[in-house]
Amino acid sequence: MKNIDTLLHARWIIPVEGNDHCLANHSIAIHDERILDILPSDKAREIYQAQTEVDYAQHALIPGLINAHTHAAMSLFRGLADDLALMDWLNNHIWPAENQWVNEDFVQLGTELACAEMLRSGTTCFNDMYFFPDIAARVASKAGMRASIGLIALDFPTIWARDADEYIDKGLIVHDVYRGNELISTTFAPHAPYTISDEPLQKIRMLADELDLPVHMHIHETAHEVDEAVMKMGQRPLQRLADLGLIFPNLVAVHMTQLLAEEIDQLAAAGSHIVHCPKSNLKLASGFCPVQRLLNAGINVALGTDSAASNNDLDMFSEMKTAALLAKGVSGDATAVPAHQALTMATLNGAKALGIDDKTGSLSIGKYADLIAVDFSSIESTPVYDPISHLVYCCGREQVSDVWITGQHIMKNRSIITLDTDRIKQAANEFSTKLK
Repeated sequence: MKNIDTLLHARWIIPVEGNDHCLANHSIAIHDERILDILPSDKAREIYQAQTEVDYAQHALIPGLINAHTHAAMSLFRGLADDLALMDWLNNHIWPAENQWVNEDFVQLGTELACAEMLRSGTTCFNDMYFFPDIAARVASKAGMRASIGLIALDFPTIWARDADEYIDKGLIVHDVYRGNELISTTFAPHAPYTISDEPLQKIRMLADELDLPVHMHIHETAHEVDEAVMKMGQRPLQRLADLGLIFPNLVAVHMTQLLAEEIDQLAAAGSHIVHCPKSNLKLASGFCPVQRLLNAGINVALGTDSAASNNDLDMFSEMKTAALLAKGVSGDATAVPAHQALTMATLNGAKALGIDDKTGSLSIGKYADLIAVDFSSIESTPVYDPISHLVYCCGREQVSDVWITGQHIMKNRSIITLDTDRIKQAANEFSTKLK
């Protein structure tokens, strides 16, 4: 028998690559942080002797979910200013609160809170955009969580930087510190077309080519954003970005609720990526991303929660279900975004958008062992005809029992090993008393 680190047996294994492919009574062999083998359980027991062996007899093992758009530290603003329009919410509530409260300690605690919530929701990787990206990277790394850390850029001063040049310079330092880290990658993260000017965007485009990094940006989030850009600059934001060379394969465009047919064709031809945030868009009445039309055009569409301040959770199971249902309603087609597509959007498509699909996003031999166990044994999940459909339309984050990242058992029986959740809850509740 061959000695390995870990052997996980499961009622079902859903690799994701292969779309609706589901393996019954299979096992995953893990060694040196990566998936070594996926094979029938009876054969696995004959071939492998593992240091750690777990039998998930009533579970599905799936790739860890990838939250492709977050502002993690904003978890401390959860529910602060609900039921408002986006620009009112931002200008009159969120940005003033950030000016008053955001500092290194805020980002440390808020990111810890977000990581704990995401791990308990089955998310093993998140793509962040916020101030103090160095702190967010440190928290994620300590938690044993995979993260793509946004190197935020704006024109105006904040506690993190004075101007666009300083944002970019400080971001490059973060990139250099984490270069080669197996858990932490980086993206350029200019906030939005209306908060950053042409010159820094041109610099970011040049650096993105040089360093081969994604450019993660809110774009066409609302009709107001588009209309204001046309009024002020005489063109839609996407056309401006195209003129700057930013409609390119490394673009990760978030929200995209306002799209013309020719813009969809342009994005498809460029090989750009889109992150759909259905619950945040619904709550802020931002509009509807035409997901099925994007998929039909061959565009890679991932899923994100946005922040807990606008959602109000970081629950990717809820995003999958909402994305699938909303696509059907928007398109008038009950076959739009079927369950396997929604699961792919929440896993492999996110990895593709972030340029890490060689490492994670599916259960494939040679990739890191980033996976979660979902318990199907409850009365609410009985009976099971199609495990993939169940994951999207029936299961909730509370059914995630275990989380493995790079082969490490990060959450066991819903208890996170790497974070002190009692301390985090107490500190978050103490912070909230300051805002009441």
